[in-house]
Amino acid sequence: MVSDQDDVTGAETGRLARLEREGDIAADYLEELLDIADLDGDLDMDVEGDRAAVSIVGADLSQLVGRDGEVLDALQELTRLAVYRETGERSRLMLDISGFRADRKAELEELAAAKIAEAREGKSAVSLTPMSPFERKVVHDAVAAAGLSSESEGVEPRRYVVILPD
Repeated sequence: MVSDQDDVTGAETGRLARLEREGDIAADYLEELLDIADLDGDLDMDVEGDRAAVSIVGADLSQLVGRDGEVLDALQELTRLAVYRETGERSRLMLDISGFRADRKAELEELAAAKIAEAREGKSAVSLTPMSPFERKVVHDAVAAAGLSSESEGVEPRRYVVILPD
C-alpha cells in the first residue's frame, strides 16, 4: 500500500530531478557559449526553491553582465529557450554571473525595507522606480514577508512596484 507521504516524496523527487535536468541543460549551453566567446568561467548549479539556478564565476565576466544587468537578462532568456528546446517545458531558471544578481538582491531587500517602513509610517502607497522582472520579484517577496501587499503597475520597460499600506 502506498501512503500519501510516499506520493509527496515521489513528487518532490520528480520535481528535483526535473530542475536538476534544467540546470544540466543550461550548464551545457552556457559552457558552449563561454567556449565560443573564449571566456573562462566556472559553473555552479543548484536548485533554489522552485527553480534551477546556475551561476557563472570567473576573472572578468563584466561583459556578460552588461550595464544594469541587461546582457545578463538576455543570456538568461536565451538559456531558458535552450532548456525549452530540450524539454518542451517553460523554465524559470535563474542565471547569475559574478554574483551580480546576488548583490542586486541584497541592495533591493535593503531598499524594500526602507520603503516598507515609509508605507507604514505615512499610511499611504509608496511607488518605486521602474525595475526589471527579477528586481520586482525581489521587492514583492520582501513586502509579502513584511506582511504588506504590493502590486506592479505600468508597462514594460517602465513597470514598477507600488507598496500598499496596512
